Amino acid sequence: MTGRLSLRARATLLGTVVATVLLAVGAVLLVSTLESRLTDASDQLSRSRVVDLLDLARTGDLPSELRNVDDNGVAQVVGSDGEVVAASPNIDGRPAVADLEAGASPRTSTFRAPDDAEMETYRFWYASGPSPEGPVTVYVGNSLESVTEASAALRRSLWIGVPCVVAALALVIWLLLGRALGRLDRIRAEVDRISAENLDSRVAGDGVDDEVGRLAATMNAMLERLDAAARRQRDFIADVSHDLQSPLAAQRVAVELALLQPEQADVQRLGSEVLASAETMERLVQDLLVLASVDDGAVPRSTLLDLDELVLEEAVRSRLGARVSIDTTEVSGAPAYASADDVRRIVRNLLDNGVAHASSRVCLAVGVDGGWARLDVVDDGPGVPAEHRDRVFDRFHRVEAARPHDSGSGLGLAIARSLAERAGGRVDLVDSPAGAHLRVLLPTSRPGAAPLRPRPPR
Repeated sequence: MTGRLSLRARATLLGTVVATVLLAVGAVLLVSTLESRLTDASDQLSRSRVVDLLDLARTGDLPSELRNVDDNGVAQVVGSDGEVVAASPNIDGRPAVADLEAGASPRTSTFRAPDDAEMETYRFWYASGPSPEGPVTVYVGNSLESVTEASAALRRSLWIGVPCVVAALALVIWLLLGRALGRLDRIRAEVDRISAENLDSRVAGDGVDDEVGRLAATMNAMLERLDAAARRQRDFIADVSHDLQSPLAAQRVAVELALLQPEQADVQRLGSEVLASAETMERLVQDLLVLASVDDGAVPRSTLLDLDELVLEEAVRSRLGARVSIDTTEVSGAPAYASADDVRRIVRNLLDNGVAHASSRVCLAVGVDGGWARLDVVDDGPGVPAEHRDRVFDRFHRVEAARPHDSGSGLGLAIARSLAERAGGRVDLVDSPAGAHLRVLLPTSRPGAAPLRPRPPR
């Protein structure tokens, strides 16, 4: 049955049932407490009256008619021979109400006794004591009718009041849940209307800082991430298509020209052009595979390596055919704990970036800074414009106007930063008065191990 009810109905039903059980238990406890308190008060009064009558009997001042008894009580003093010595007006002339074995300490017993022309159930307290005429037993009791009537009146009130309270509570729960769930349903409807074509839409908040309001904020944050991811995907597809289009177009033109004039075709030149275009596409694919492995969370095996040796090796490679000079005089020993392939790609990408944008010189510096191996790559080019500094590490981001020699894919710096972060380090763009200054920091030892000291410079 509950499977066909709405969440609002199920929650209201559950709340009503729980409230009903709690109110029922409270009502039972209330009635029991009332009966107990009334009985205790009656017992206290009867016991004190027994003690008072025993004191009067001992001194011989006991009156024949006992008037200090309330309307619901009876009192009687019985001699040792069973004769009634004194009694309250409502049982005057009646025989002894009981013949119980009494002691000096008051005891209690419940039994029926006369009250005028009726018989009622009384809770008696009784005790025996001396008198000038001999031992007497005092009986003082209060009718349980008053307790029964009071508890019955309370029960009648509860039979009426509790259902009214439960009904009112159910109505309040229904209305409050309707308001809260209505806000949730509005959020659901707004999110349901959002598709891939309108990811820029957001859930309208109502300004209330509660769980539902925070849910709307969380949904908007999620939509923001989805929108950003969709934009990055569209930009990624467009950039990859653009970067692949150029070498593919070059290959097609070269092949078409060779087919139009086969007798004049330069096979060597055609092969070189096609090979160069294929190498460009291969580099792009390799870069994309590296980024894909980083995005998938792949962690290569890290080892302890000499950062300075890798930097010097890449400097030798870059000097071949380079149009600028590469200064390595500031390279000193620096151990690093990372993947050798990742570090080599980081150094190569940063060095190629510096060579591509430098005017005449690229300076490399390697050292240890605290517990980090540090690599600085500084070129004397035009630098990075202020409006591009925040995006210089974005994928496919280029600054063609400021860096005319850049013919890369726009992935080099993004790959360098991603690989450095995967190794537990970082790549930053450092403020520089001229040119661009890129700094790499890599851990010098395994996480949790003591940092290693660098080797002395060679």
